[in-house]
Amino acid sequence: MVKYPWKNQVKQSALKNKTALAFEFDKQFYNDTIKIIAGADEVGRGPLAGPVVVAAVIMDNGTLIEGIRDSKAISEKKRNSLYYAISDIALSIGIGWIEPEEIDSINILNATRKAFKISLERLELKPDLVLLDYINGVDTDLHYKAFKKGDDTSYVIGCASIIAKVTRDRYMIEMDEKYPNYGFARNKGYGTKEHMEAIRKYGPCPLHRKTFIKKILEEIK
Repeated sequence: MVKYPWKNQVKQSALKNKTALAFEFDKQFYNDTIKIIAGADEVGRGPLAGPVVVAAVIMDNGTLIEGIRDSKAISEKKRNSLYYAISDIALSIGIGWIEPEEIDSINILNATRKAFKISLERLELKPDLVLLDYINGVDTDLHYKAFKKGDDTSYVIGCASIIAKVTRDRYMIEMDEKYPNYGFARNKGYGTKEHMEAIRKYGPCPLHRKTFIKKILEEIK
């Protein structure tokens, strides 16, 4: 359970607002030596197809965009709207992207760690602190703190969550045109019944993670 020791400093009406709470959560980390904070989050660890994507985002700590929270808890329409709002005012955004072939080679955990590293390296500003949705072993010299359910606890991690999900979803929609048999525009590579049946019928495409569909591949040999 997340504790909010600064609750008394927030108006009672704002305590009912998850975005306001997340914004206040981040404020506790700013001090004389920590002036730039990045948030980073991943999307796509679980799908059968497509890349794992991490976004790292640095926001202006004085600007709040209403509605920011875990991207999975927001409608697609709302996510797209927030994506543009975040992109317009973010001080810097870095994207880390690991393709299926490399995921199969180094495993999904190591691929996710690498995507975090890449996203942080692509930031144009060097953050004094990075807040992460929970993961350990990220190869970076930057000071970071990781939180369980960080994308629904921290405002800046929530921003990163939205950027990462919209970025990946748009790519999978584009790939639906290239590989139309699998329903990527609808399932974004996740293992829906429709998607798994399509793999059995048509076999895998280059976007599929072979280590994730071993059982299906064995069925169709």
